[in-house]
Amino acid sequence: MSDPVVRELSMMEAIREAIVQEMRRDPRVILLGEDVGKFGGAFHVTHGLLEEFGPLRVWDTPISEAGFMGVGVGAALTGLRPIVELQYADFIFCAMDQVVNEAAKLRLMSGGQASVPMLIRAPQGATGRGAQHSQSVEAWFMHTPGIKVVLPSTPYDAKGLLVSALRDDNPVLFLEHKMLYGSASPGGGKATTDPTIGQLGRVVPADPYAIPLGKADIKRAGRDVTVVATAVMVHRALAVASQLAGEGIEVEVIDPRTLVPLDSETILASLRRTHRIVVVTEDTRRAGVGAELMATILEEGFDELDAPVIRVCAVDTPIPFAPAAQDHAIPNTADILAAIRRVLE
Repeated sequence: MSDPVVRELSMMEAIREAIVQEMRRDPRVILLGEDVGKFGGAFHVTHGLLEEFGPLRVWDTPISEAGFMGVGVGAALTGLRPIVELQYADFIFCAMDQVVNEAAKLRLMSGGQASVPMLIRAPQGATGRGAQHSQSVEAWFMHTPGIKVVLPSTPYDAKGLLVSALRDDNPVLFLEHKMLYGSASPGGGKATTDPTIGQLGRVVPADPYAIPLGKADIKRAGRDVTVVATAVMVHRALAVASQLAGEGIEVEVIDPRTLVPLDSETILASLRRTHRIVVVTEDTRRAGVGAELMATILEEGFDELDAPVIRVCAVDTPIPFAPAAQDHAIPNTADILAAIRRVLE
C-alpha cells in the first residue's frame, strides 16, 4: 500500500479541506453564516464552497447571530449537521440564549430523544482589532455543560479535530486563533508577524482523518518542567523551550487541544515526571481557563508538586487596540520564561 499523500498546509487551508471533505462525504452537512458563500467567509476559509455545493447547502445569512444560530439549532434538531460560522468569536455573545439555553441543553431536556449535532466555528484571539474583535471566549463555554470546546494550535490538529467535531452528536464550539490561520486576513491585523509561529504541524494528509476529542498532545517532551498551553501560546511556549534547551533545561509542552472534554490524565502524567508545571493561556486570569486547569492539577496532582503552579494569562482588561497596549495585555515569551524560571527556583 502506498503512503498517504501529505502536503504542507496553513491552518486556514486545513480547516477548509476538512469542511469540503465532510460535505462531500455527508449530504447532511450544511454551512451557514455571514458572508460564508459569495465572499468566502471573513477570513476566506469557506472560499469556493458556494460554487461547489450550491445555495441549498451554503447559506449567506443576515447580520443576526441570534437568528442564524437559532436556524442552526433547528436544522440540527431535524437531522442536518450544520456548520455555523461566526465572523468573530466575540459575536457569539449576541446568540448566548441559542447556544447556552438551547443547543447545550436540549439533549438532556429531551431525555436523549433529540440531539443537536452542530459545529460552531469562530475565529478568536488578539490580532490588533481592539476590544470587540479580539477576545478569547473559551472559558465562557467550558462553564456550560452540554457543549464541547475545541482549540487547535496546528493545521494537522485542526483538520483532524474538525472532522471529529463534525461527526459528533453534540454541539461543538471550534475556536480558531486568527494569528494561526497562516495568511494575511482582510481588515489588517497581525496574522503573520509573530516570529514564534513556525512550521509546527503543517504537514497534513490529503485523506480525511479524525483526531479524538478529549486527547491532549505532547508537542515537546521534557523532564524538568511541564508547560500546558493553548492555541498560539503553544508556539510561544515551544520557542521558550527551545531557548531553555540551550541551558540544559528540558521543558515538556502539552497542548490540551480540547478543553471540554479535558484530557487531565496526560497533564497529570507529565506532572508526575517533572513535578513542576506552568499553565499558559490567552484568556484573562480571573475565572479563566488557567484557573480551571490549575484547580484540576491541585485537586488531582497536589502531592506531585515540588513548586507552586503558576498561571500566565492575559491582563484582566478589555483587549486594547493600540499595539503596545495589546502586547502588554497578552502573554509573551518573556512572561512564559519568567514563570518557568520561578517554578525551577
